[in-house]
Amino acid sequence: MSTTAEPAAAIESGVWLHGVAAEVAPATLAGITGIAGTPARAVTAAGLVAVVSDAPLAEYGEEALRRNLEDLAWLERAARAHHAVVDALSRSGAVVPARLATVHRDDDRVTRVLVERHDELAGTLTRLTGREEWGVKGYVVPGATPPTGEPAGGGGAGVAYLRRRKAQLTAREEGQRITADAAAAVHAALAGYAAAARRHAPQDRRLSGAPTAMALNGAYLVDRDRLDGFAVLVRELAERHPEIRLEPTGPWPPYSFVAEPSAEPAWA
Repeated sequence: MSTTAEPAAAIESGVWLHGVAAEVAPATLAGITGIAGTPARAVTAAGLVAVVSDAPLAEYGEEALRRNLEDLAWLERAARAHHAVVDALSRSGAVVPARLATVHRDDDRVTRVLVERHDELAGTLTRLTGREEWGVKGYVVPGATPPTGEPAGGGGAGVAYLRRRKAQLTAREEGQRITADAAAAVHAALAGYAAAARRHAPQDRRLSGAPTAMALNGAYLVDRDRLDGFAVLVRELAERHPEIRLEPTGPWPPYSFVAEPSAEPAWA
């Protein structure tokens, strides 16, 4: 007695989730390539739209993902492909980005997520509507902190060396304190202007590519009709705090604001 085998496509591909929106026009998805070069498409349920792309399980299944996520080159390619879809969605309206490497078995599982998490996702979309995420990074400016005076002489060469060394350490600690205070003041001012704010850990110089250390790595959710004022505030703060060089970046999809700091994303 023969049996009919399940179609290969049904068992060889999972569904990579890029993000959720209240609505997505077909023209927005036209021509957008998702993960693994497959086209982005919509899964609709409960008044929400999940934008997904098909992900071959040979590369994006559970075991393969665990292995590939340790490969930085692979991770960068996947992150760029994921971000390209989320960025395109964010340019046409509010979107809740999914965490990188969120893969479901099939469209039915994605539909279940939309139904079960409807209130949470809809509330987040309401909060994000009409707003953009902007980043402001602050880099240490060498020599911008006031120098300390030369320590008094006397006591021989050895004692003089120890005095100079102590003065250097004191100056370094004082410079670090001044820089930290400036970064805190800048973040407080920007957070007071924005609808929401997050202060992330500073990036390592190998990642940031900057010649000096990062003192501030802030993210700010700003109303679109207040963006001009935000830009003016950044310039004013840069003049007020020459100890750090401020670099605004954006707009970004609201990666920093899809969950409270202590909470996992909606579809962990």
